[in-house]
Amino acid sequence: QVQLIESGGGLVQAGGSLRLSCAASGITFSIYSMAWFRQAPGKERDFVATIRWSGQLYYSDSVKGRFTISRDNAKSTVSLQMNILKPEDTAVYYCAADRGAVHTTRSFDYDYWGQGTQVTVSS
Repeated sequence: QVQLIESGGGLVQAGGSLRLSCAASGITFSIYSMAWFRQAPGKERDFVATIRWSGQLYYSDSVKGRFTISRDNAKSTVSLQMNILKPEDTAVYYCAADRGAVHTTRSFDYDYWGQGTQVTVSS
Protein backbone atom coordinates (compact mmCIF):
# COMPACT_ATOMS: atom_id res chain seq x y z
CA GLN A 1 0.00 0.00 0.00
CA VAL A 2 1.45 3.31 -1.11
CA GLN A 3 1.28 6.22 1.29
CA LEU A 4 2.47 9.79 0.94
CA ILE A 5 2.02 11.75 4.15
CA GLU A 6 2.60 15.51 4.20
CA SER A 7 3.36 17.59 7.26
CA GLY A 8 4.53 21.07 8.15
CA GLY A 9 1.70 23.25 6.96
CA GLY A 10 0.30 26.08 9.04
CA LEU A 11 -0.37 29.79 9.34
CA VAL A 12 2.43 32.26 8.71
CA GLN A 13 2.71 35.98 8.07
CA ALA A 14 3.75 37.33 4.70
CA GLY A 15 7.52 37.30 4.37
CA GLY A 16 7.85 34.31 6.65
CA SER A 17 8.97 30.74 6.01
CA LEU A 18 7.60 27.22 6.28
CA ARG A 19 9.06 23.82 5.57
CA LEU A 20 6.85 21.05 4.25
CA SER A 21 7.81 17.40 4.40
CA CYS A 22 6.40 14.31 2.73
CA ALA A 23 7.15 10.79 3.92
CA ALA A 24 6.66 8.01 1.38
CA SER A 25 6.11 4.30 1.95
CA GLY A 26 5.15 1.39 -0.26
CA ILE A 27 7.25 2.53 -3.23
CA THR A 28 10.88 2.25 -4.26
CA PHE A 29 11.38 5.90 -3.47
CA SER A 30 14.70 6.42 -5.26
CA ILE A 31 13.26 5.63 -8.70
CA TYR A 32 10.35 8.06 -8.41
CA SER A 33 10.36 11.72 -9.24
CA MET A 34 8.72 13.65 -6.43
CA ALA A 35 6.76 16.85 -6.76
CA TRP A 36 4.74 19.41 -4.87
CA PHE A 37 1.49 20.80 -6.22
CA ARG A 38 -0.90 23.27 -4.65
CA GLN A 39 -4.56 24.06 -4.94
CA ALA A 40 -6.24 27.25 -3.81
CA PRO A 41 -10.01 27.35 -3.23
CA GLY A 42 -11.90 27.38 -6.51
CA LYS A 43 -8.76 26.91 -8.58
CA GLU A 44 -7.01 24.08 -10.36
CA ARG A 45 -4.21 22.07 -8.84
CA ASP A 46 -1.00 23.73 -9.96
CA PHE A 47 2.55 22.47 -10.24
CA VAL A 48 5.00 24.00 -7.74
CA ALA A 49 8.26 22.06 -7.93
CA THR A 50 9.72 18.68 -8.69
CA ILE A 51 12.93 16.81 -8.00
CA ARG A 52 13.48 14.04 -10.49
CA TRP A 53 14.87 10.65 -9.53
CA SER A 54 18.07 11.90 -11.25
CA GLY A 55 18.22 14.96 -9.00
CA GLN A 56 17.13 17.46 -11.66
CA LEU A 57 15.07 20.31 -10.25
CA TYR A 58 12.17 22.19 -11.79
CA TYR A 59 10.16 25.06 -10.35
CA SER A 60 7.16 27.06 -11.40
CA ASP A 61 7.94 30.67 -12.23
CA SER A 62 5.81 31.85 -9.33
CA VAL A 63 8.03 30.20 -6.71
CA LYS A 64 11.44 30.21 -8.37
CA GLY A 65 14.01 31.81 -6.10
CA ARG A 66 11.81 31.50 -3.01
CA PHE A 67 11.11 27.77 -2.71
CA THR A 68 13.61 24.91 -2.60
CA ILE A 69 12.76 21.25 -3.09
CA SER A 70 15.01 18.49 -1.78
CA ARG A 71 14.89 14.76 -1.17
CA ASP A 72 16.46 12.20 1.13
CA ASN A 73 16.37 8.80 -0.50
CA ALA A 74 17.64 7.07 2.63
CA LYS A 75 14.61 8.33 4.57
CA SER A 76 12.16 8.29 1.62
CA THR A 77 11.26 11.91 2.20
CA VAL A 78 10.87 15.00 0.07
CA SER A 79 10.82 18.52 1.48
CA LEU A 80 9.81 21.95 0.31
CA GLN A 81 11.46 24.94 1.97
CA MET A 82 9.27 27.97 1.38
CA ASN A 83 10.73 31.42 2.02
CA ILE A 84 9.45 34.95 1.49
CA LEU A 85 5.90 33.64 1.56
CA LYS A 86 3.15 35.71 -0.01
CA PRO A 87 -0.62 35.67 0.55
CA GLU A 88 -1.01 34.21 -2.95
CA ASP A 89 0.92 31.14 -1.78
CA THR A 90 -2.08 30.22 0.36
CA ALA A 91 -3.31 26.79 -0.73
CA VAL A 92 -3.46 23.12 0.12
CA TYR A 93 -0.07 21.65 -0.78
CA TYR A 94 0.12 18.10 -2.11
CA CYS A 95 3.04 15.73 -2.45
CA ALA A 96 3.04 13.52 -5.55
CA ALA A 97 5.12 10.70 -7.03
CA ASP A 98 5.78 10.02 -10.70
CA ARG A 99 7.43 7.00 -12.27
CA GLY A 100 7.44 8.54 -15.74
CA ALA A 101 10.52 8.92 -17.88
CA VAL A 102 10.18 12.63 -18.60
CA HIS A 103 9.50 15.74 -16.54
CA THR A 104 5.86 16.74 -16.39
CA THR A 105 3.90 19.48 -14.66
CA ARG A 106 0.52 17.86 -15.39
CA SER A 107 -1.15 16.55 -12.28
CA PHE A 108 -2.80 13.64 -14.08
CA ASP A 109 0.62 12.25 -15.00
CA TYR A 110 1.45 11.59 -11.35
CA ASP A 111 0.86 8.14 -9.94
CA TYR A 112 0.41 8.71 -6.22
CA TRP A 113 -0.76 11.58 -4.05
CA GLY A 114 -0.76 12.60 -0.43
CA GLN A 115 -3.78 13.96 1.40
CA GLY A 116 -2.51 17.53 1.41
CA THR A 117 -1.48 20.06 4.04
CA GLN A 118 -2.89 23.58 4.41
CA VAL A 119 -0.61 26.59 4.08
CA THR A 120 -2.12 29.96 4.93
CA VAL A 121 -0.16 33.19 4.49
CA SER A 122 -1.64 36.27 6.12
CA SER A 123 -0.97 39.78 4.86
